[in-house]
Amino acid sequence: MKFLSLTVAFLLVGLFASAQVLPSFQLGIKAGANFSKFDSENTFNSENRAGFYGGLWARLGAAGIYFQPELYVSGKKTSLVSNTGEVNKVTFTSLDVPLLVGTKFGAAGVGLRLNTGPMFSLILDENQSFSQAAGTVFRADFKNQAVAWQFGAGLDLKKLSFDARYELGLSKINKAGYPGTKLNLFTVGLGYRIL
Repeated sequence: MKFLSLTVAFLLVGLFASAQVLPSFQLGIKAGANFSKFDSENTFNSENRAGFYGGLWARLGAAGIYFQPELYVSGKKTSLVSNTGEVNKVTFTSLDVPLLVGTKFGAAGVGLRLNTGPMFSLILDENQSFSQAAGTVFRADFKNQAVAWQFGAGLDLKKLSFDARYELGLSKINKAGYPGTKLNLFTVGLGYRIL
């Protein structure tokens, strides 16, 4: 009985170790929601609004460490409210490229992931809608790119994955208009592993 218990324990440890040590490559699709908010230098208040994202992810890893580049289209929305109550609803469509490094714990297709890394965003389209009282003073001129840093966690269940991340804007995204504006996001997503 003791021999059988030791054998089972040894096999489980070996399975866990092989799941973490052997090199692997995975590819999948992903979609989810984001909640964005401007971080402005005390001139405007910003409200969270829901947006979307969807695209591809890849994961290359060994020894419990992985590199996960992603490519997805993202629709980000937020509202700015001036001190006088004027509202500017801003919508961005962007091509986002997170380059994440992380670690994974688990075995047999179930695992918990922690990751972090830079995110580069190319703004493809930007729209602003104003309240009737707002004039050109409340309009911003946004840059075509942005840099952020993501922090996140995920759960893998066989081919499905669930992710939650916070994205901290590092670069100011406005050329003119609002002072010192950065875009911060919270994202949740569902992924499916193809390979």
